[in-house]
Amino acid sequence: MFKLNASMCLPGPQVFLLVIPIDSAFSVEQKKTVEEHMKLLGERVWRYTMLLFTCGDFLGEKTIERHIESEGDALKWLIEKCRNRYHVFNNKDKSNLSQVTLLLEKIDEMVWHNNDSCYEVDEQTFTIIKEKQQEVAERAEKRRRRAEEQRQQMKMLIPEEMKPIPKLQMVLLGSRNAGKTSMGSTILGNKKQEDGKRTTHSVAQQGFVGKTEITLVDTPGWWKGFPVFDTPKVIKEELRRSMFLCPPGPHVFLVVIDADASFTAKHLHAVTTHVELLGEGVWRHSMVVFTKGDWLRTHTIEEYIEGEGEALQSLVERCGNRYHVIDNKNTDNCTQVTELLEKITETVARNGWDHFIPDEQIFMMIEERRRKVEEGARLRESQVKAKRNTVRDSRNRLQELRIVMFGQKKSGKSATGNNLLHKKVFPTCDTEHCQVEEGEVAGRRITVIDTPGWQRESSHCTTEMEKEIVGGLSVSPLGVHAVLLVIPLDLMFREVQQVALEEHMNLFDASVWKHTMVLFTYGDKLADKSVEEHIEREHGALCWLVDKCENKYHVMNNTKKTDMSQVTELFEKIEEMVAGNSGRLFCPDMNDIHLRIEEKFKRKQIKHVLKHRVEKEYRRRELELMMGFKEKLLELQAEIRGSAISTKSKSLIGDMSKIKTRGIGQWKKEGKEKEESINAKINQEIEKLDKDILRSTILLQSSKDCLTPSLEGDSPAPSIAASLSDRKKSTSTFDKVLGWISTLPTGANADNELTLNFSQTSGYRSVLPRDGLDFDTEADIPE
Repeated sequence: MFKLNASMCLPGPQVFLLVIPIDSAFSVEQKKTVEEHMKLLGERVWRYTMLLFTCGDFLGEKTIERHIESEGDALKWLIEKCRNRYHVFNNKDKSNLSQVTLLLEKIDEMVWHNNDSCYEVDEQTFTIIKEKQQEVAERAEKRRRRAEEQRQQMKMLIPEEMKPIPKLQMVLLGSRNAGKTSMGSTILGNKKQEDGKRTTHSVAQQGFVGKTEITLVDTPGWWKGFPVFDTPKVIKEELRRSMFLCPPGPHVFLVVIDADASFTAKHLHAVTTHVELLGEGVWRHSMVVFTKGDWLRTHTIEEYIEGEGEALQSLVERCGNRYHVIDNKNTDNCTQVTELLEKITETVARNGWDHFIPDEQIFMMIEERRRKVEEGARLRESQVKAKRNTVRDSRNRLQELRIVMFGQKKSGKSATGNNLLHKKVFPTCDTEHCQVEEGEVAGRRITVIDTPGWQRESSHCTTEMEKEIVGGLSVSPLGVHAVLLVIPLDLMFREVQQVALEEHMNLFDASVWKHTMVLFTYGDKLADKSVEEHIEREHGALCWLVDKCENKYHVMNNTKKTDMSQVTELFEKIEEMVAGNSGRLFCPDMNDIHLRIEEKFKRKQIKHVLKHRVEKEYRRRELELMMGFKEKLLELQAEIRGSAISTKSKSLIGDMSKIKTRGIGQWKKEGKEKEESINAKINQEIEKLDKDILRSTILLQSSKDCLTPSLEGDSPAPSIAASLSDRKKSTSTFDKVLGWISTLPTGANADNELTLNFSQTSGYRSVLPRDGLDFDTEADIPE
């Protein structure tokens, strides 16, 4: 469809306006997305492309040129691809027609440079697109006919007294912003304006649609594209609890998918992992309902399903090809709700009019866990209050506060920074550079330092990224009053997040935790629950973090931009923390931090070399085993051929009577066929082995050792975990250790596991501790 749009204004468009919002950082990931889409139109499309920046009000006093320079290489690349053609729009300033006039002038100039030519889709591409559309249309028609045939069969199962069905119980499931709540309102005919708040609890509503009594349970949505592994336990518990809000159980689960967005394999994984929380047999009672049907325009829902690809088709098939589409904007269209209820009734009839009966054990576990969580939350809350009371009297109101924020990408740091300063100064998307902003808030001079978010997987971080993250501290030479670790409440905080966070915090000395506070974002997800309940309910990694920060934490609801009380309370908590630190600020030595960063990545290099050596030895041994097995097969084949000759001669003497009965020709034929069958099987296995041997040989040859300087002399290397004063010396030692490890031989222990062979007299057994080298398992270095 993206390609075909270029042919909608024959002979072709004279300009493509590539729209980029200024209030969001243009990241490397976004660059890749733009590049992939533009490739579909060919390299020549860039001649006809101009960048149109929106949200121009976000610039303030800054020029667009300064914005481009400050954004980084990704946006500069895009500007160059568009041959330095760009324009800025402030869509809030609708009365300013000059910005439209100037845009048209720039377009005229570009058209003149292109000699009044148009971008044309070549005939071959156009034909391919048309053929693909035809294939989609044909598959869509087949799906529609199949669904209609299924419906006709199920209708025959419905007796007259069940038309319409007296009572229906249903549960809505789906990701955030998929339109679940709006769809529930459409079904129940509730035209009351929605408050825009997110659903935080499973809630049952009753109503009538015609003569059918409806019980409809709405549930909290999960983050789109995130599997159940990343969803907070409170949301997972609410999803499970939904089944018990319409006893004896729901007739159907409506899996809500928004039709205005793509649906990929990661979205399929997210949906399936969340739906399957509810128990075995859930798909038999499920139906896909597409919202935002107005986006389909002239296309049928079947064309959308077939055009989206295998992921969406797989989901529809899991639900037995049961699907429906609803336009939530067209609430006056009663037929779409009537048809949905008919389809649900048919599904219920197919299931023998049975409810989905939830496991009572699940409910008992939820209730037991709730009691434990509430008990732990009360204890933590009392500890926090007691601690705050001890320092409250010694707290001094500070006229100036300097705050630095750290956290994972998409944790809400930038939105929090805007809320703290009570103005929109930080871009609310992925940032790649530190940014410092100041403001007068609640009678205090506030400086907020926003830093780039780190990746969820610590292995994705580079030296440059690490230095940029910690670089925010260098802009405040006197130090900072508070380090805020920003943690979103709507995503799980597990071991993976803990490892990444700990790696970054370990770049500072241990005193950093005295100045650190956990700042929870997305506070609206708590609803009527306390943050203490969230901490106690979630994974042990979150309790570890809060305990590490000595129970210092705060919650921000960034949707409440006018609520200054949450900002003021945070400032007071920071002042109490400063008082507890005897007025000392956190002011680390940046040289020490940079040395720690270098050491961190040296350790990663050593780990890489170790893995490389073990993998190479594994491939070598695998190759040896395969070649040995091939030799055995060849020997076996030779023995079979030799024994077959001797067996024939003996059989001729011993079994002459049987041979005469069956015929010599038939006997020889059967013997030959059996021999050929055995040989064929052996040859087949040898061919497979030859392919595997060739592949392993190629891998082994392409696997080159890391060539680094070797150790000189016989004396042991200094400890890697050396004191800070010796870190410069240890940097060169790292290079030597790296070279030395790359030459170590590998072997096998008593359990036939691959090991690295350290000399008993090398002196390195105590020098290379497991923790210091960041090994995956304790078995990496043998005793």
